[in-house]
Amino acid sequence: MHAKAHPHHDHDHAHGHGGHAHGHSHGHSHGHHHHAPADFGRAFVIGIALNSGFVLIEAAAGLWYGSMALLADAGHNLSDVLALVLAWVASIAAKRPAQGRFTYGYKSSTILAALANALLLAVAIGAILFETVHRLMTPQAPQAIAMIVVAGIGIAINALTAMLFVKGQEDINIRGAYLHMVADALVSLGVVVAGVAILVTSLAWIDPVVSLVIVAVIAVGTWGLARDSLTMGLLAAPEGIDPEAVRQHLASFDGVSAVHDLHVWPMSTTEVALTAHLVMPGRPAPDSFLREVAASLEARFGVGHATLQVESGENPCGLGCP
Repeated sequence: MHAKAHPHHDHDHAHGHGGHAHGHSHGHSHGHHHHAPADFGRAFVIGIALNSGFVLIEAAAGLWYGSMALLADAGHNLSDVLALVLAWVASIAAKRPAQGRFTYGYKSSTILAALANALLLAVAIGAILFETVHRLMTPQAPQAIAMIVVAGIGIAINALTAMLFVKGQEDINIRGAYLHMVADALVSLGVVVAGVAILVTSLAWIDPVVSLVIVAVIAVGTWGLARDSLTMGLLAAPEGIDPEAVRQHLASFDGVSAVHDLHVWPMSTTEVALTAHLVMPGRPAPDSFLREVAASLEARFGVGHATLQVESGENPCGLGCP
């Protein structure tokens, strides 16, 4: 017997099928809850427009007034504009329905976008670092007032953009956009401080040194984003979900003597899937039980797509263990 159960009562339904040749009784529960990314389309458009305009202004000011710190910040902002574009495209693709060979739809495009963003940031680091080292070897006195004014505008723009994404932190794509904007605001603040320091001391080396600090800030953010997106791409259990805790939770249900073939993985940056075999000797698994387990997985672990197979316990490893 196979049964599909959804944890939401308005979608509950069951399907009966014929027995299997190996004589085991199996129950499959599929709990589906769509944690689709919130619609941040307007936020993306505003953020991309504001930051694109500022990148042009900041890069032009950096070249005109000879500030490597402004150029480094412009490079950082440019990588963030590209990151916003990728995240926006991925969030749109993730909402497309499953079709043909793409039985999961295009949800995992959000994971690919996060990884691509990390690679873009790595390229930006290399370019900025190269120019900064060159500037350290041949110092040029920048216009401190221009640094302060332009970077001050950057603080306002980045802070405003960050506020647009403050409510989407559960999605790594949205969290990435938010953290990028916050980091940009802090980096721009650093450029303002550098401008003030140069104005007071007239020391030209402060400018490229601040640029190196900016590179360090970008590197830290890049490492975190790359690590998270890579682990998601390798289908590791999402951070915050302990597979052993899930196993113990499933084993705690009345009648479950063992749990094997447990797999937990991210379908996207916002949706989690799970499959598991529950060994329940001598006890059938009614639809209500399967719905209960699926609902508990969603409530406790945020697993919205649970597939549970119930076995009688007769040679369960014939289907693959553990």
